[in-house]
Amino acid sequence: MWLSVMGVFLVYAVIFILFEDYDRKFIMPFHEVSDWHLLLFSLAVMAGLGFLLFRYARRMDERISREQAEKENRMRRELTQNIAHELKTPVASILGYTDTILDSPDMTDDVRHQFIVRTNTQARRLATLLQDISTLNRMDYARDMITTERVNVSVLFADIAQETALAMQKRQITLHNYLPQSIIVHGNYSLLYSIFRNLMDNAVNYAGKGITIEVSAEQQPDCWCFTFKDNGIGIPLKHQPRIFERFYRIDKGRSRDMGGTGLGLAIVKNAVLLHGGNITVSTPDTGGLAFEFTIRKQ
Repeated sequence: MWLSVMGVFLVYAVIFILFEDYDRKFIMPFHEVSDWHLLLFSLAVMAGLGFLLFRYARRMDERISREQAEKENRMRRELTQNIAHELKTPVASILGYTDTILDSPDMTDDVRHQFIVRTNTQARRLATLLQDISTLNRMDYARDMITTERVNVSVLFADIAQETALAMQKRQITLHNYLPQSIIVHGNYSLLYSIFRNLMDNAVNYAGKGITIEVSAEQQPDCWCFTFKDNGIGIPLKHQPRIFERFYRIDKGRSRDMGGTGLGLAIVKNAVLLHGGNITVSTPDTGGLAFEFTIRKQ
């Protein structure tokens, strides 16, 4: 900024030298000593003002940087606290079940088996949580290490539909796949898989029984526009702006019972952004939720 201000002052000084006043039509040298004094005074004032502006701009930059650092530190502390809280629940459950087994030598085989199954469930939830945290950290701090390749999204989603077919059948969910046969994008297969898998799991686990899921896509010159929607119970409007936040849950107890980590939609948003797109959520006329997002082709 200081250089910009000084550039303006320099132009002003040149004009002052060339034309002593606005009435002059041609260049004439200064004849009066006072003219030179006025010029030097103007330059001194300009330099002083430029220096003050430079100091002000630097202080503003320092203030903004300091506030940004404080905000990032606060977010890190909150994230660390949330992670510790989320890890505490499955770890406590695993310790409780295993301690009970160890302290109860007379426990029947059926009861012991039930405790082992519960321990396994909590261990799997813990593994999923750690995997989700690792995925987010990779997108936040190791983007240069994320490899890309040609990915057929149509095939990818067909695989997800097959993997979740049993869960949809149990909850009487109908899937309408309107994706074109060959959607090719250049991206990271694992993260693209996470986008569609998390959206699918979110609908299957929380939208309700007997619902319909529709997935469609429209091709744009430089990207694909996807729509993933259901006609389930939906989410109140007041919660929708926050559902992409890490560890944000509408019903915390129900989410944990379903095995959710609270990171699924945060992974979806970050993965979409990493692929040059954007994502929004809304409530369609049929009820439920509609996610609309874009993924860059290249």
